[in-house]
Amino acid sequence: MIMKGIIDDLRIPKIPGSNPGSAFMMQKRISISTSAKYELVDITGKVKEVVAHSGIKRGICSIYVPHATAAITINENADPNVKKDILNALEKLVPEGRWLHDKVDNNAAAHIKASIIGPSESIPIEGSELMLGTWQDIFLCDFDGPKNRNIILTMLEDTGYRERK
Repeated sequence: MIMKGIIDDLRIPKIPGSNPGSAFMMQKRISISTSAKYELVDITGKVKEVVAHSGIKRGICSIYVPHATAAITINENADPNVKKDILNALEKLVPEGRWLHDKVDNNAAAHIKASIIGPSESIPIEGSELMLGTWQDIFLCDFDGPKNRNIILTMLEDTGYRERK
């Protein structure tokens, strides 16, 4: 797995005179290279780094993968067997080679697994930190690798929060 740097940055500034409760938005795109056909890659450190450098004190972070055969999930990472169990369970639910789309490019199971897990997660931010639980980490799930995958992080801040503090 290779993590590449941030490749773009979008900041939408607060409009002068806007009322409390208005939002500040920032977007970052990160790129991850997976190394196996089925893989859960821990991206927690990279997401935490982006949030910490965003300057956002209180808000929400959306993590989105714009690929039809990849997904984002949050789960335990202390025991590596959890990742294996997730992949094994999905393989039992959605076995390879029995779907209509396989006639096109032989990756129908990857599309179905990605649909089950979903392309995004949202995590609250407080004090410039993700409010993850003790055992929670963020994973890019690749069901059709190895590939280069883009992940879009969108952070929203309640700009009125800064004004009221």
